[in-house]
Amino acid sequence: MQIYLPIAEVSVNAFLLLGLGGLVGVLSGMFGVGGGFLMTPLLFFIGIPPAVAVATEANQIVASSFSGVLAHLKRKTVDLRMGTVLLIGGLVGAAAGVQVFAILTALGQVDLLVRLCYVVFLGLIGGLMFIESLRAIRRARAAGDAPVPRRKHRGWIHALPFKMRFRTSGLYISVIPPLLVGLLVGVLAAIMGVGGGFIMVPAMIYLLGMPTKVVVGTSLFQIIFVTGFATLLHATTNYTVDMVLAVLLLVGGVIGAQIGTRIGVKMKAEQLRILLAIMVLAVCGRLALDLLLEPAELYSLGNGGSH
Repeated sequence: MQIYLPIAEVSVNAFLLLGLGGLVGVLSGMFGVGGGFLMTPLLFFIGIPPAVAVATEANQIVASSFSGVLAHLKRKTVDLRMGTVLLIGGLVGAAAGVQVFAILTALGQVDLLVRLCYVVFLGLIGGLMFIESLRAIRRARAAGDAPVPRRKHRGWIHALPFKMRFRTSGLYISVIPPLLVGLLVGVLAAIMGVGGGFIMVPAMIYLLGMPTKVVVGTSLFQIIFVTGFATLLHATTNYTVDMVLAVLLLVGGVIGAQIGTRIGVKMKAEQLRILLAIMVLAVCGRLALDLLLEPAELYSLGNGGSH
């Protein structure tokens, strides 16, 4: 069933979009990521213009993340205080990112920037997560069934001022690192149409030293507000939010997030992380290939008018 998307100006199969929304919703519930890092490139692949994909995908992330957070709140695995600190940084970052996006749209460079950002960030994050997950699995096997002791992070983070107690996470650290993590994620939410969970989740575990069980819910809590804010700014500044596309992705995403949360509870944290890392690297590889192959196609299109 083909459906016309007015802002994207293309016709796409409605069931395909519902399926993509569902798939990304499952990932959102399992890993605590908004799923935009996967959905936005998938939208590129089916012919949606990058500027529209970025702004609209931020909209869908809000719904799937909200659905995921409700499930985590029931289990009391959301650190609301930490989430609020991350959120303050995120809102500032999102406002800055939308302005950069608007400038690049005016220059006609936004499509290239979005694709390049994806290749760089997905390659970097996917690689680091994959290596760390393999190490965690090896450590778990070496220790047998005994739990792996969590390292106490006593580095430079503990020397920073403005400390705050985060009871749910069992931490007493400076608010500066969470604010900076939130700021970076906010910029990425605006420029790449992602919730930023693929950066925030590893940062919360390895940089802030948060327990894995509260990371997913806290990450989703922050993602809801930052991506909602980014969507609003895109809609009023760049006019690139396609509501028809957003609704179809949203319906699939909400259903998928509930399924994903149930699957995630049954799997070990190391298994979840290695699965996520493999997916991130696969999408990165496909995008990099597209960027390398693209110039030849553009060149032939560019010469089409001279014949």
